[in-house]
Amino acid sequence: MAAISQLEREMMTKAQRQIPKCQDPVEKLRLQCLARGASGIKGLGSHSFSSVSKYRAFRIMDDNYSNSLDLEEFSKGLQNYGVLLQPEEVQEIFQQFDTNGNGTINFDEFLNSIRPPMSNARRQVILEAFHKMDKTGDGLITIEDLKGVYNPKFHQKYQNGEWNERQVFQHFLDNFDSPNNKDGQVTAEEFLNYYSGVSASIDSDAYFVVMMKHEWKI
Repeated sequence: MAAISQLEREMMTKAQRQIPKCQDPVEKLRLQCLARGASGIKGLGSHSFSSVSKYRAFRIMDDNYSNSLDLEEFSKGLQNYGVLLQPEEVQEIFQQFDTNGNGTINFDEFLNSIRPPMSNARRQVILEAFHKMDKTGDGLITIEDLKGVYNPKFHQKYQNGEWNERQVFQHFLDNFDSPNNKDGQVTAEEFLNYYSGVSASIDSDAYFVVMMKHEWKI
């Protein structure tokens, strides 16, 4: 994960530099998420709680439990997350996310709009890495999946006795988990959201694919 960490730092720096110059409200929101790290987008809107997708920030924003957001809920949620946008920018974003024009935003509309665009080649190699880690094939990466796939003995804190094997595994999963709701398991959607952030710092599809194959030995 060393190469990924470096790319993530580069992505955060790049996003922070671009925010002041950005004029497009949706891109400004995306950049503010990316400036928080690869988990920034996931922290705003992409934590799955069950087989039916319920995204964390949306669930928090959804005051009337309608499983969708109106403009007031959306605006309040962005404020709570610390996103700095003008009211007219929030309204423009809302209108762009409300693809069916019904006055609300559902989870899929939001996620499809905010995630940085990725080519099919990038998406496929990300999912290939996910499926390699998901040894049980249940659609989740857990500590049990990591045993025999990820060697904790090379981690510095394991070597100096500070962490045991389970703590190293948990730290590994935390890279992909929502900062505000670490549940010890990673879904394919979370994995995609994390790497969509990393992907944003790499211009070349070919380089991204090679990097992923090297990192995950696929």
